[in-house]
Amino acid sequence: MTNRTRAPRTRALAAAGAALAIVLAGCSSATTDAKSGEASATSSAASGHAGHTATGAPVPTAPLREGERFVDLSMSNPYQPSAPNGGTDEYRCLLLDPKITEPGFLTGTRFQPQNAPIVHHALVFVVPPEIAEEAKAKDAGSPGDGWTCFGDSGLRGGAKPPVWVDTWTPNGTETLLQQDVGFPVTPGSLVVLQIHYNLLATDGKSGETDKSSVRLRMKAGTAATKPLDTAPLDVPIELPCAEGESGPLCDRATAVADVAKRFGEDVGGTEARLVERCGGGVPKPGNTQTCDVEAPQALTIYAALGHMHLLGRSIKVELNPGTPTAQTLLDVPVFDFDAQKMRPTPAPVDVKAGDRIRVTCTHDASLRKQLPQLKTLPPRYVVWGDGTSDEMCIGLLLYSPATA
Repeated sequence: MTNRTRAPRTRALAAAGAALAIVLAGCSSATTDAKSGEASATSSAASGHAGHTATGAPVPTAPLREGERFVDLSMSNPYQPSAPNGGTDEYRCLLLDPKITEPGFLTGTRFQPQNAPIVHHALVFVVPPEIAEEAKAKDAGSPGDGWTCFGDSGLRGGAKPPVWVDTWTPNGTETLLQQDVGFPVTPGSLVVLQIHYNLLATDGKSGETDKSSVRLRMKAGTAATKPLDTAPLDVPIELPCAEGESGPLCDRATAVADVAKRFGEDVGGTEARLVERCGGGVPKPGNTQTCDVEAPQALTIYAALGHMHLLGRSIKVELNPGTPTAQTLLDVPVFDFDAQKMRPTPAPVDVKAGDRIRVTCTHDASLRKQLPQLKTLPPRYVVWGDGTSDEMCIGLLLYSPATA
């Protein structure tokens, strides 16, 4: 689940349409004893790891606020996912036209899965008009509606890449900020839904279809409205097979090659790029991994989300850890895949250029034997991958540049 450039792996922070380079600083990995990880499996709430339990019930929508309006969009046709390369996952990008005729700001989104059991997660991107033709050509050049898009939206965009405006995970709701902020949207902009379909329950084969929808919340805004952007901060995954597990995929090199086979060389190379940036190029196997990034300029953070998959135990995002100015931006001590959400900070957090932001994730391989979606799969050394049986560690920040 992330919008990322091919290289470097971590998406750059962007401000008012201009990309800002992220400088990875002082990254490290920490190893947690396998036995202590197993102990946490028995002490944590079992409901947090029951697997994918999205109900598919209509997501509630908060009333419109002053100056806002709704734009409702739906996939043109039902889509029947099919996992390629012997996997059980497909990422599909569907192109929608919100028919925007006046400049404005997007202040909220509400994604609604039509077939929740097969929708692992979804991202919503705004495609600026400068690359609308690229998006249309991508759609027209692929069989059926949309295109396969492991990794990101598949749109390059040059200086005007697609803007990641929302993340939906099972049972997710709309996130509304109280500040006068929003994602800028201009006439001719399009919307891409990147939907991760997971077919584990059907052995990768499904005759089921999905026709999801999204509701955009728009307002005209003023000169004082601050532009929003998202910054996904990614951390490597180096999770060995649990004690007592064995098999070909317990070998790290074999596991990495399997990810590349299922999702392509770009996704397959993600782990190596993250290890290089966060661990000096040396993998450090263990339950817990951490990575620091250095803010390239002053920012104001309004909310944070932590994303992992089914083996996730906890995730934390900190600002300037170990210093007198340390703050916790996000702390999820008991991670539940079906309760992920963007969490507004109690108050906006100002970040100075050079401040460190640290993301820490803990995973637990022993959960594989407990989860219905995973317990029939062969054991594997888990690295970064786009599948539900793989893992991720993302600290997603919602922010505006302080100079805006």
